[in-house]
Amino acid sequence: MTQTDEFGEDLADFVRRVAELRSARALPPAEQQGVLDAALFELQHAAESLWPRYERLAARAPDGTSADRQERQLLRTLFQRLPLPVALVDRDTVVRRMNFAATGLTGVRAGYATGRPLAGLLVSGDRAPFRTQAAATARGEGARSVTVRLQQRPHEPVRASLVALQLPGEPQPTVLVVLQPGVSGTAAPATAGAVGRRLLPPDLAEATQRAGMMDLVDAMAVALLSSPPGDAEAALRAAARVLHGRFADWVVADTSGPGRPLRRAVALGPPDEAFAPLVKAVAEQDPEACPLVVEAARGGSASLQVRPEDVLALGEDASGASVLVRAEVSSLLCLPLPREDGGVLGVLTLLRTGARRAFSMAEGQAADVMSRHIALAMRRRPA
Repeated sequence: MTQTDEFGEDLADFVRRVAELRSARALPPAEQQGVLDAALFELQHAAESLWPRYERLAARAPDGTSADRQERQLLRTLFQRLPLPVALVDRDTVVRRMNFAATGLTGVRAGYATGRPLAGLLVSGDRAPFRTQAAATARGEGARSVTVRLQQRPHEPVRASLVALQLPGEPQPTVLVVLQPGVSGTAAPATAGAVGRRLLPPDLAEATQRAGMMDLVDAMAVALLSSPPGDAEAALRAAARVLHGRFADWVVADTSGPGRPLRRAVALGPPDEAFAPLVKAVAEQDPEACPLVVEAARGGSASLQVRPEDVLALGEDASGASVLVRAEVSSLLCLPLPREDGGVLGVLTLLRTGARRAFSMAEGQAADVMSRHIALAMRRRPA
């Protein structure tokens, strides 16, 4: 392992430890002395060990030549233009890159899929086997092939061929996934004819979920078309009421504009009276103090997180406690509401809590589509 690889692993471990320390802020004051000692130790480690090593590595790093850059650009272009659906994932199936053919097959934009598990695009019964094969491939146990089904095409088998690649500058192997639609892992006997083809039984849970999403999109369209043109916040409130309860336990919406900071416009939480103080605290919160909301507003990209690691992603209440911890958030969606000029009209944040099923990739994509429809309704002007 090179010094760069070792430094990368040490830095990743440091980041994980810092995340644990941040989550410990929700502990009672009497238990925070040990957390403070650990934080001081980590700061000393960063100043005395990590920073000097970074300076040494940066001083030795060679500048890439023009030929190297052209070679990398050529490889990127070849990857994107391959006629077969191809994706690069890590050992946990998190997408690093996805080419044009793969986006067409899965129905998910490359920018949306990057950073999210490819297994999330599969039907529920195929996710665990796919993760197992990807992990085995990344461990160096050889190329694998497994038949899976996509949520977009649950009745069409897709052969996923996996092979490990050791990319330059990467400490861990990357898994190359080639998707071949209409090809199952094992061929039926030639004499069996049509009888030899195994018909996949309909998945009642998936069919119910898809029907529910269609109902939700229909209700959203009705609400947005019924809102008065020219009243952006009325359209936003109407959309929030549709999403609240049936799709998310919490619906939080913030608005912004050119030269204007984010402002909280909607905060809908669980109807239980026990959550009333937290709902009030979230409604009064400054969205500029919520890193995830600010990132969505500036970067214009959606975020789907299951069991969020950064407990301060949605800021703190007036007492300094994490909003995510107090609300017992299990998964979240943070969606920008785009303007025509590339900026944002605001940010929509959806939270699921407790034992409720986490947001799926398909639900995330549907919410992304609805967020763009909400933005269109907010921009609508009277005739």
